[in-house]
Amino acid sequence: MNKKEVKEAWRYLLFAAALAVVLAVPDWAQAASTSGPLSQVYTDMTAWVQGNVGKTASLAMMLVGFIAGIARQSLMSFAVGIGGGLGLYNAPSIIDTVFNATLYA
Repeated sequence: MNKKEVKEAWRYLLFAAALAVVLAVPDWAQAASTSGPLSQVYTDMTAWVQGNVGKTASLAMMLVGFIAGIARQSLMSFAVGIGGGLGLYNAPSIIDTVFNATLYA
């Protein structure tokens, strides 16, 4: 084996060891839990994005998208504005769905 193959073998070994540790101790691999040091920050930002501030920002992004699409005669400007507004408002729901997914037997 040359040096490159040895390096690659060590890389795979370290990855396998890290994966084994994460699978053996699932409490260390908390993705999006309701407790933890950043739970209050996440709650506040979710409230802001889906509250009046977030609705206003989403509406402004959509309005800018409409105006830019009409001014440039381009569907891409229109789509970026609409997509940004919808993405901003729905981001917390998408994040919750991805990180709190459960598998049913």
